[in-house]
Amino acid sequence: MAYQQGLGQQQKQVQKLVMTQQLQQSIQILQYNAEGLQQFLQQKSLENPLLAVRHSSRDQANFSGSQQRVDNFMNAIPDTTQSLFDYLLDQVHLTMRDTPLRDLVLFLLEYVDLNGYLRISDAEITAKTGAEPVQILDAVTLLQQLDPPGVGARHLQDCLLLQIENDNSAPNLAYIVLEEEFANFAERKWAVIAAKYQVALTEIQRIFDYVQTLSPRPGAAFSQTQNNFIRPELVVHQRGEELELNLTHESQPQVIFQQHYFERMLKTNDREVTEYMKEKKQEFDWLQKSVMQRGSTILRVGQEIIHRQHDFFFDTKRPLKPLLLRDVAAKLAVHESTVSRTVNGKYLQTDFGVFELKHFFTNAVGEEKEDSADSVKQRLQTLIDQENKAKPLSDQKLVTLLGESGITISRRTVAKYRESLEIAASSKRKRFD
Repeated sequence: MAYQQGLGQQQKQVQKLVMTQQLQQSIQILQYNAEGLQQFLQQKSLENPLLAVRHSSRDQANFSGSQQRVDNFMNAIPDTTQSLFDYLLDQVHLTMRDTPLRDLVLFLLEYVDLNGYLRISDAEITAKTGAEPVQILDAVTLLQQLDPPGVGARHLQDCLLLQIENDNSAPNLAYIVLEEEFANFAERKWAVIAAKYQVALTEIQRIFDYVQTLSPRPGAAFSQTQNNFIRPELVVHQRGEELELNLTHESQPQVIFQQHYFERMLKTNDREVTEYMKEKKQEFDWLQKSVMQRGSTILRVGQEIIHRQHDFFFDTKRPLKPLLLRDVAAKLAVHESTVSRTVNGKYLQTDFGVFELKHFFTNAVGEEKEDSADSVKQRLQTLIDQENKAKPLSDQKLVTLLGESGITISRRTVAKYRESLEIAASSKRKRFD
């Protein structure tokens, strides 16, 4: 068969989305929160001599007075930025003499994790230091006598026992119960424990309530993570029966054009300088437009949210109605991804707290799709709060009670919502007092 090659024309229609650099940056600007936007604009001002960024005069006027009040307040707050390691190290130097045993304690400090647990075995200590078992026992004991109580423990049981041993107000049987019956205690096999020590179940319940006050992570108070302050994009005030929504100054910074510098550079009659200035002028115009559009989009989305969730701002129970991103997108005639970028990482300040915009979006549940997941969780919490603690409601019973309220959901959904509320199963909620 002879091979033949032919040439021909074929027309094909292909749809592509070509994103220009400006379009990509416009999307990026919408994604920024207030702090991220400020940093972005500051960087742009360094790259563009025609661009200047400043906050409103109102912000500047409030800064000096408020800053002084903040400084005075902060001076009265003790410094809590010391790490757990430094805190333990100071105690060792202040309470122990310079001996080989102290050197061994200092070695152990290197293996205390951020939660306060000692993460090295006796065998590893011997291999690394050559210390004898008796020396290791003495060093670990000294470490465990340091503050905070529970530090230097090898596991949770050890940690709780150290805290009980350090607390004179602990119930009489607390130490021995956790030492000898820790597994039964954790698994709530309290009848076995009560029979063994010949006490009432109410006494075991009292020990359980006390153990709940102890810390499973004694070193967590010395966490090195820094507080991140939220800068709301929107603020809403109640004016009688109406809600007034405005952008905050942080979300709408002033982008200023350096007109005098621009005109002066154009007079140089240098073609390269002129082209450069025109390019930077176009960049400024686009940037200013993008910032204004960002603020407008956030405001429009915020207005739709408070319209849909009106009851949230007036009812002290803060109920939420079912609301999806696509609902707001359809109302505003924008893409769903635009709404997603708008609400992500953005916050709304109210007279009763600050909420992320994503908080107001919740799926509908139940057969009628009229209840939000948030409202169902509130109802679930109420039922459990009102239950007989001696006979807690099972998940199936909760399904029945919710059904009587017109909320039809499955037992699996009840279990999922209960766990999200950090509520234990009925067998773990039973009390004996």
